[in-house]
Amino acid sequence: MQDLVSRMNAVCDAQPFDTTWFVKDLATGWHADRGGDVVTPSASTRKTSILMHALSKVHEGKLRLDEPCTIEARLQEGVESGTYQYMTPGCVIPLRDAFVNMIITSDNVSTQIVLERLDRDELNAWCRGIGMTGTTHRVNFPPPGLAWDHPIDAVASTTAQDQVLLLDRMVAGAKDPAAAAALGATPELCRLGLDILSWQRLRNLIPSLLPAKTKVANKTGRGPRGRMDAGVVYRGDAPRFIIAVYCDRVPDTLPDGLPGFTAAYATAGRLTRLCWDTMN
Repeated sequence: MQDLVSRMNAVCDAQPFDTTWFVKDLATGWHADRGGDVVTPSASTRKTSILMHALSKVHEGKLRLDEPCTIEARLQEGVESGTYQYMTPGCVIPLRDAFVNMIITSDNVSTQIVLERLDRDELNAWCRGIGMTGTTHRVNFPPPGLAWDHPIDAVASTTAQDQVLLLDRMVAGAKDPAAAAALGATPELCRLGLDILSWQRLRNLIPSLLPAKTKVANKTGRGPRGRMDAGVVYRGDAPRFIIAVYCDRVPDTLPDGLPGFTAAYATAGRLTRLCWDTMN
């Protein structure tokens, strides 16, 4: 495994940007990281914790999966992620579908629908309560026009370690009622959360170099400073390992003239493939 870590770090060292990662082998419990506790902009990877906190509210009876939600014009203003920005205002969907689109297309109309039904202080307390001590939700919607070098406290932030911890707890909770209860949920709701993540349509980071039909339950992120992804990688239907990769301070253009985000995508894919080939 030390050879795996060395090869992963060599991939990161070759890039003109900062990469932090955390990986956990679910078969043995082995884990390793590169700056796994470094706080970095979360971009949309924060939505996994939003999803699970919202599902805990479903368990409490404070939210309903079938609650009708209206696509409003005010929620479409300034949105650059997802598909509901293009839908006809007045369209009504169940809250469950807002959860789904918040994750699988990173839809920010849906994200606002969900966040308007939650309390941010409670969300942050929930994150801290399950051990995500490096994660902070600051705004419902990222402010437009953020500079490439914006400060971390201008947006939501997290760590690679926090995202692996959350996904690890979801995997455990899908089988164990006590582990699910620690998230404020049930095994059924943890399985729903993992199912939604596995329906992800954006597969250009962690899943990009895996065999085409590989099941991956992941949430990507895209922000002015970089690209990121965190997910559970399966062998068949069994969770095999969890990996989170955060590429920060990614330049717009690489020395060879290609867009910087292409190297970030490739880095996440290569790191994951190294783990896939080692944890066979």
